[in-house]
Amino acid sequence: MRPGGLLFHLSYHKMPGFDSPEGRSGAIFSTGRRPAAEETDKMQTQQLQQNMKEKVKVFEDGGIRLLKKGQKGLVHAIFSRFGLVLVLLLLQFGALFSLLRWFGQLLPHYLGGTALVTAAMVIYLLNIDMDNSVRITWLVVIAVLPVLGVPLFWYTKADIGHNALKKRLMDLESQTRAQLPQPEGVEQRLEADSPGAASLARYLRGRGGGFPVYGNTAVTYFNGGEAKFAELLRQLETAEHYIFLEYFIIDEGLMWGRILEVLARKAASGVDVRVMYDGTCEFSTLPRDYPKRLEALGIRCKVFAPVTPFVSTHYNYRDHRKILVIDGRVGFTGGVNLADEYINHVEKYGRWKDAAVMLEGEGVRSMTALFLQMWSVLQEPEFEQFLRPEVPAARAEGFVVPYGDCPLDGERVGEMVYIDLLNRARKYVHIITPYLILDGELETALRFAAERGVDVHLILPGVPDKQFAYALAKTHYKALLSSGVKISEWTPGFTHAKLVVMDGVEAVVGTINLDYRSLYHHFENAVWMRRVGSIRDMETDFQDTLARCRTVEATLQSVWQGKKLLRLMGLLLKVIAPLM
Repeated sequence: MRPGGLLFHLSYHKMPGFDSPEGRSGAIFSTGRRPAAEETDKMQTQQLQQNMKEKVKVFEDGGIRLLKKGQKGLVHAIFSRFGLVLVLLLLQFGALFSLLRWFGQLLPHYLGGTALVTAAMVIYLLNIDMDNSVRITWLVVIAVLPVLGVPLFWYTKADIGHNALKKRLMDLESQTRAQLPQPEGVEQRLEADSPGAASLARYLRGRGGGFPVYGNTAVTYFNGGEAKFAELLRQLETAEHYIFLEYFIIDEGLMWGRILEVLARKAASGVDVRVMYDGTCEFSTLPRDYPKRLEALGIRCKVFAPVTPFVSTHYNYRDHRKILVIDGRVGFTGGVNLADEYINHVEKYGRWKDAAVMLEGEGVRSMTALFLQMWSVLQEPEFEQFLRPEVPAARAEGFVVPYGDCPLDGERVGEMVYIDLLNRARKYVHIITPYLILDGELETALRFAAERGVDVHLILPGVPDKQFAYALAKTHYKALLSSGVKISEWTPGFTHAKLVVMDGVEAVVGTINLDYRSLYHHFENAVWMRRVGSIRDMETDFQDTLARCRTVEATLQSVWQGKKLLRLMGLLLKVIAPLM
């Protein structure tokens, strides 16, 4: 896309710790160079800021806004090009429904009745390789609504529109493996430390996607979006070569505005800045022409799976990853998207609780590779250019494996890692998650770990963001509690963190929720860690969060809190949970 002649708006909001000159370009960003060099950098930064002010409207203090009031949100989307796309999709759904009704009238004449079709589908479903929870759901749907259920099953199974994408991603994965060699000696040290952990690392290196295990990687843990935001701004200022961002949600406001101001300034100074976000942003947060607006600032932008006027299973797979890489030496990931609720600048569902990590050192290489895989789907890959240079090693203890999960490769990597931690735990597994919609395997692993005497403790939101997901989560409580799993709900608001700590020696932080969408249908990423110092901070954060929770007891009143409609909703939705 070519840059267009667009009018951009700068708008600034004060936030503690971000409104002082020192907080933007002073000692906080010191790189250890001589004062003269730092003064030159400061003057160059000020000149770039002044150049931007000459091109855009500036208010008082730090962040860019590319949209005027009223240029985002659901109402604007409906009355924009997106609205036309939505109308066309609804017309297609209507046409398909009419076709199915017509087919239903002919079915008895051509196939001898729905009973024959249902019986054949039941036999087929019982004999194919499929998760049992999903199998039961399809059996119920086809038995109750055969005319609708049979075509819907074959349509989703055909995965129309994703065969080419699957082939391309598998090709990119094989290319990535060649560019991510296993550092010498690390596997042997992990084997000596823990054969069980080494086995998990071998899976992630093999069928799990080709991700090496690294040493020499420092990990910093952030117990909320505010802490990540502060460090992220500081690190962005140090970029010299490239900045890669891949996020599920981007929304204009204080957080994205402050980040965008740095990105635009860095792009103007010659840094290669690339932004990629999921197409669902077009539903409510960003207009369809937002990539053009970014490119006018020198920022390259791509949208994953944008909304198109065609009914397709294409929309089932979303890019839920959250990756930011700076020069291949610093990487961020976790649950924090780039929107104001994630730093509690605005309140949507009470207080927002999240988690993130920053990696420095060799392990960042895999995060760079994950970004390049998605960026290269429709172009020649650039693995050698960005993965060949040596990454500065960080003096740090422990082991890390940054990894991704692709819904098209047949491997449920995120779920396998969680199950492995539960199976190897001896003392405790502490989990913070926003959602709990489990398949049979993961529920069994949670229950069996508790039945073995492991302290399995889940923290979920006290204030949900989605009532359907909240109701479905509670349908699992009774079975889990009966096996000794502890469940607590965070009363101040919504827990969006995806954190698992096992025995104080291993942990996972990333984007992978305990629900079907994350485990089966989304592109995800996370970092598995063993014996890194920040695991202590993660467990401390779990305990601090637990102190503000209510304990859920194994009674109907404690689980449902007298909300009969919510309970009814959960019972009804349980039948189709894997399809949600």
